[in-house]
Amino acid sequence: MSVILRRKIATKKARVAVVGLGYVGLPLAVNFAKVGFTVFGLDKDVDRVSQVNQKRSYILDISTKDVAKVVRSGRLTAQTEFGILKTVDVIIICVPTPLKRKYTPDITFIVDAVRTIRKFLKKDTLVILESTTYPGTTEELICPELEKSGLKSGKDFFLSFSPERIDPGNKKYDVTRIPKVVGGLTPEGGKLTQLLYEKIIKKVHMVSSAKTAEMAKLLENTFRIINIGWVNEVAMMSHKMGIDIWEVIEAAKTKPFGFMPFYPGLGVGGHCIPDDPLYLYWKAKHHGFSSKFIKLSADINSNMPYYLVDRLKDILKREKRAIGKAKLLVVGVTYKKDVKDLRKSPSLKLIEILQEKGCRVSYFDPIIPYLDIGTIHQTSIKLTPNSIAQHDCVIIATDHTKVDYKVILKHARLIYDLRNVYGRIKHKKIEKI
Repeated sequence: MSVILRRKIATKKARVAVVGLGYVGLPLAVNFAKVGFTVFGLDKDVDRVSQVNQKRSYILDISTKDVAKVVRSGRLTAQTEFGILKTVDVIIICVPTPLKRKYTPDITFIVDAVRTIRKFLKKDTLVILESTTYPGTTEELICPELEKSGLKSGKDFFLSFSPERIDPGNKKYDVTRIPKVVGGLTPEGGKLTQLLYEKIIKKVHMVSSAKTAEMAKLLENTFRIINIGWVNEVAMMSHKMGIDIWEVIEAAKTKPFGFMPFYPGLGVGGHCIPDDPLYLYWKAKHHGFSSKFIKLSADINSNMPYYLVDRLKDILKREKRAIGKAKLLVVGVTYKKDVKDLRKSPSLKLIEILQEKGCRVSYFDPIIPYLDIGTIHQTSIKLTPNSIAQHDCVIIATDHTKVDYKVILKHARLIYDLRNVYGRIKHKKIEKI
């Protein structure tokens, strides 16, 4: 292990570069700066860089006050020029990893970042990948690319994978309170990464390899997509049998062991749950293994908006209203309760499907003032007794806290409650998932 690099990290003299200032990168950059490291935030997005340097936060989990404090101290600066990499000791990669198609990962952001890093890589540098990806990426793709610089992994530079674990909007578990998994390409890389993250994170869990760490991240998110897919299937099944799925879940939750509650809904959103398991599905296929659970769960979840629109069609028909002529109000368009994040939100898919069927669709969301995405170009309406009553049906798609559900219940003609906000309230105008 590099004695010089170890000493720099231990004394917080190491200069840290965070590549990608999104919902993963900015919290890391701010927290490293808060404990005394000199940090450089690098991003091609001029607006992000400008906001950081103007001491403003654009990420829910990081306050403007915290950004302002570390920028004012000089410990955090942001820039679009990557030449600063030749002066740093630690490089953390936090770039997006979307899907090209439904089951094919797109790692071009990682590849582009690594090729840029290679140009400026110097001896005694620690490189850490945080971006979620398929098992083997660090070893099979990043290492060979960086070694084109003429430097050797484990000798001249050190490489590891430490998957991001961010839960947007979770005030109990911010980035410093969530245990960190670390897997080095070599033992030395792992130990250096552990030493670094222990400066800002309470618990660091070391695994034997980068590949194991990559797999652990995918196991976490695949666990969730499978269980969400299963409970969505049980919801469809329960509807056929005339059983309240929400009551079933509440009953099952009383068991103190062997059960963890998941809840039905429009599907899954955000970056992690819709995409990450499909990285594992894709990689497994390359090893001649087809993961039936992942594909089935992904298909069930992606089909939920269509299934629920079909249900809505039947509900409206019973009320002698045709769905193609209906005036509908969707309440909540973010993918998660109380989180200002529209990534892969199934609520948006719901609106698109309803528009395609000829419905007149409005929306209300207390934290999203307007939508300009794809075919959706709208401003959030004001939620008043009159605006509610003007719609044939109010669809509760995301259960934000700051919504007056009592006013909706009082004035709506019909309510399609997809989030069980009305709990055990029985009313002829309420239909549940």
